[in-house]
Amino acid sequence: MPRIVKSHDVTLDEDYSEWMRDIKRRYRSAQVRAAVKVNSEQLLFNWQLGRDLVLRKAEERWGSGVVEQLSLDLKAEFPDAKGFSARNLWYMKRWYTFYAGADGAAERLRDLEASIDLSSAKLHQLGAEIGVAKHEAILQQAGAELPFPTVFGFVPWRHHVEIITHCGSIEEAAFYIGRTIQEGWSRSALDNAIRANLYHGAGKAQTNFGEVLPSSQGALAQEITKDTYDLCFISLPEAYDERDLEAALERNITRFLLELGMGFAFMGRQVEILVSGRTRRVDMLFYHIRLRCYVVVELKAKAFEPEFAGKLNFYVNAVDDLMKGEDDNPTIGLLICREKDATEVQWAFRGINTPMGIATYGNVRVGDMQKQLPSEEQIRQRVEQAEREFAAKRGGGE
Repeated sequence: MPRIVKSHDVTLDEDYSEWMRDIKRRYRSAQVRAAVKVNSEQLLFNWQLGRDLVLRKAEERWGSGVVEQLSLDLKAEFPDAKGFSARNLWYMKRWYTFYAGADGAAERLRDLEASIDLSSAKLHQLGAEIGVAKHEAILQQAGAELPFPTVFGFVPWRHHVEIITHCGSIEEAAFYIGRTIQEGWSRSALDNAIRANLYHGAGKAQTNFGEVLPSSQGALAQEITKDTYDLCFISLPEAYDERDLEAALERNITRFLLELGMGFAFMGRQVEILVSGRTRRVDMLFYHIRLRCYVVVELKAKAFEPEFAGKLNFYVNAVDDLMKGEDDNPTIGLLICREKDATEVQWAFRGINTPMGIATYGNVRVGDMQKQLPSEEQIRQRVEQAEREFAAKRGGGE
């Protein structure tokens, strides 16, 4: 029987509760649409103001201090509004100039928009910053030298500033805009990606994904890999081995996950798998949310050797058979070694039908730990000195 609650002159049943849930859904949807419009209109305003400063040649016409004067006038007229600092106005001009001044910018941005499924873009973190989960407004601007790109409406203003400040080309900027939309990057996530130089490294690992995976999954698997992983956040002893490397990455797993990229979940280090009664151990095991598959990561503190591919192939097949669920896609393997030769990797891949890639790592700090730690003799001397000081104080007190 439906639950009925009586209060005063009201009888509340399950139908009322369902109606209330529907009202809340509709209100939240209205909030999202309002936030979208506000954000999009603000971005359009910034774009137009930057365009005006460029096309009107404001500094030539009214003097080098015109931007500062405009900032003062706008603040006086709209005292409660934010974003009218002189610095922000300069960013608006720089934003428009960055794209309008580049050859083929309009075509590149149209290609970017066509490559993204805007209706299903994952804007969870992005939405938290600007209140956007879905973009419905289509912005048009008449008479502009470069029309306001619709795809810009999905990216918060401070993200745009970060991108034009650090990117050297339209292609690089479009890459980070696309990733921001697709991955729902917060500004800190975007900053980390730019600092890690993701644009120049993403999708560059030597793999066989295109040959052994379905086209859509293969393209995504390729996209999430790098040719070289920057491990500048770890320190290792002079004569380090794979175990030292694994341990350092585990201690810094948050930084390592950022370096791997969005979507990786850490499942464990030295993960045990039982094969024919014998225990084997996977160096590091991850699960990729977008790919919906396990990712076996093997680490080598030396240059690539052909036999490494066979061992990785073994672990990928073992995880496929022993751990992969019915809804999981095929497990992929990623070997990260100190260096590699492209021809050796290519030949090692021949005849292997499991998906795997080979990458390298760099910028590891070697020897820093030993320099920072005192030697055994220094520790002994300090202990003896502390004992003498303690004894002297005790004697003086008596």
